[in-house]
Amino acid sequence: MTAAMVENDQGSEGRPWGYLLRTWQELDVPEGWRAEIDEGQIVLVPPPHAHHNSIAETVQRLLYRGLPDDLGIYQTLGVHVAPLDKLYVPDLVVLPRELVTAADPETSDPMDASEALLIVEITSKGNAREDRTKKYRAYARAGVPMYLLIDRFDTRGAMTTLFTEPDGDGTYKRSDPVPFGKPLLLPEPFDVALTTDDFPV
Repeated sequence: MTAAMVENDQGSEGRPWGYLLRTWQELDVPEGWRAEIDEGQIVLVPPPHAHHNSIAETVQRLLYRGLPDDLGIYQTLGVHVAPLDKLYVPDLVVLPRELVTAADPETSDPMDASEALLIVEITSKGNAREDRTKKYRAYARAGVPMYLLIDRFDTRGAMTTLFTEPDGDGTYKRSDPVPFGKPLLLPEPFDVALTTDDFPV
């Protein structure tokens, strides 16, 4: 799937962050679509394929098995990568529930990505490169401790990779890739084996 730009670039740095955030908050996005802020522009991402949603549902169900009560799993929550002034809406994000419930009900402010314990992105044909590069670097820069990339379009074959130990400079020190069909152990606080046998390709 491809994304549509809704904000023209104004020079190399695009629009100021405050303007972009206000515009993002006021957007009336079609149902199923997501609006993100990247490279100084607002980008509309179309609804994902049914296989994409099937994988997200499977991962969410498995994560709930070991999830502590104080954590929640969210599907349409915007996260702000403050060091880069980017705003993404991950396929899944695990955050402390108290942070989400304490959010101002009158605004649609994004959550701080640095507060996330785990972010999950599932590639589509049109966004695989962004998930592998831009979002990988952004989440590492924000200090997200675990980034789970489920890549149906990896050149090695469909892979699930858990990136851990962000260095703060835009990379993760450790990666654990497994092909679809093999389990991937997610460490504390989850302590669950992510089974990928049922992931559609």
